[in-house]
Amino acid sequence: MGPRDRVARYTGLVGALLLAVAGYLGGALPDATTDRVWNTDAGPLTVTLWLLGTAAMVGAWWTLREGAPSTRWAYLTAGWWTLPLLVTAPLGSRDVYSYACQGWIYADGGDPYATGVAAAGCPWVEAVAPVWRDTPAPYGPFFVLLAALAVLVGGGLLGTVALLRVLALAGVLAAAACLPGLARAAGVPPRRATWLLLACPLVGVHLVAGAHNDALMLGLLLPALLILARRGPDQSDVNGAGQRVVTAGGLLVAGMLLGLAVSVKATAVVVLPFAALAAVRGRPVVRALLRDGGLLAVGAFGGLLVPALLTGLGLGWLGGLGRSGDTVQWTSPPTAVGMLVDYVGELFGRHPDAVPLTRIAGLLLLTALLPLLWYRTLSTLHPPPESRPAGLIMRSWRWASAYPGDNLMINPAGVVLGGAGVALAATVVLAPVFHPWYATWPLAVLAVAATRTGWFVLPCALASFLALPDGTNLARLTKAPGAIAMTILVLAIVIWSLSRRRPQRSPPPP
Repeated sequence: MGPRDRVARYTGLVGALLLAVAGYLGGALPDATTDRVWNTDAGPLTVTLWLLGTAAMVGAWWTLREGAPSTRWAYLTAGWWTLPLLVTAPLGSRDVYSYACQGWIYADGGDPYATGVAAAGCPWVEAVAPVWRDTPAPYGPFFVLLAALAVLVGGGLLGTVALLRVLALAGVLAAAACLPGLARAAGVPPRRATWLLLACPLVGVHLVAGAHNDALMLGLLLPALLILARRGPDQSDVNGAGQRVVTAGGLLVAGMLLGLAVSVKATAVVVLPFAALAAVRGRPVVRALLRDGGLLAVGAFGGLLVPALLTGLGLGWLGGLGRSGDTVQWTSPPTAVGMLVDYVGELFGRHPDAVPLTRIAGLLLLTALLPLLWYRTLSTLHPPPESRPAGLIMRSWRWASAYPGDNLMINPAGVVLGGAGVALAATVVLAPVFHPWYATWPLAVLAVAATRTGWFVLPCALASFLALPDGTNLARLTKAPGAIAMTILVLAIVIWSLSRRRPQRSPPPP
């Protein structure tokens, strides 16, 4: 461990301690208003400590973005940073109280998908953010069941929140255990992958201290991907039916984990088509897809169906997904474009109400983009014969492991994981709403697959500054400037992408 590593370790630890103190002074406590930072004498001190702590953690994380000295060092350092955040108040949002009330509704015999927490009479409704008091639960039945168990075992709000935080910590630990194996399978240094995810301030602040159920989703998603990434070449002809049973069992378990991840948060469904490519042995012809992908689908269907039947809630949670966009913030690019159109319209006395239209456009673009990403992943794994000599597809795909010589080799696990990570990133960018902890979805997968990290590490670093300890989102305070800046950024990225696609003129022959 060099001097730079030592400075980064202790700078991040100091930052975590400052954030923990800021949490005690102005965190999202249940008996405080949502604007606690602004309504107390300690508000300026809280904001100062929060910004200093966030800057320290982000700076230390950024310094070692190319990799910690070792995987063990990364685990130990991230653990030290997490400890202060594990014992402070909920940070960055009040969603954990929504989880508690939704679990209380189900434990009390109600249906959290049919009514909001206020109408159901949750005794802790005052702790829930006002915007979510009248909305049904948008989370799957598996998570609602776990939240109800936390309510029954916890006995009160404090015990329930503590158990929900333990559940989130378990998800982070499960994901952490899979990082070295996934990184090795994808050809990425485990010390870098481990550092990028576990030391990211978004994980400690929002997944652990904030107890977001995104941690549980990742804790189910990454083990499923690890099972699929470790599948070797088909040896069923050598080992007979026993090998086929093991293979089938692994696919069913991986599928079950993926289904449970979707039953926590619907976002995980984006990964399923890419997981199917990882499940297929040999070329993904129709028979191979039906054989291996079918087993994975059976497991995923079971992971969805069993909690739905066990809880008796069915698929009612799908109706609550539409209410997740009730907040209008410029941090979502489609929403920012619509906000700017509305502001320009108001200058001319018009009220175009463009946000719903731009959000629909973003979802349509995502619907078209995801199949293209899947097809590109498939083409990289199995390019047409005429494209093999040039290898253009594989060279353009950053997760392909190229080796010297005429024969260009690829790493199948890296290609599939990279495709899944880009699909999650596209989902985050084009969704109607963005919250800082959403960035951990693609981060968890890209950390173990991407060879270039700056393009997703920088947005995660910036997202760490978006929320205050009491749950106030700074995007609410900077609506017009933020919408303008985000729209300019979107236009710049579009222009840059089009310029790169423009064919280059070939030089004249000598």
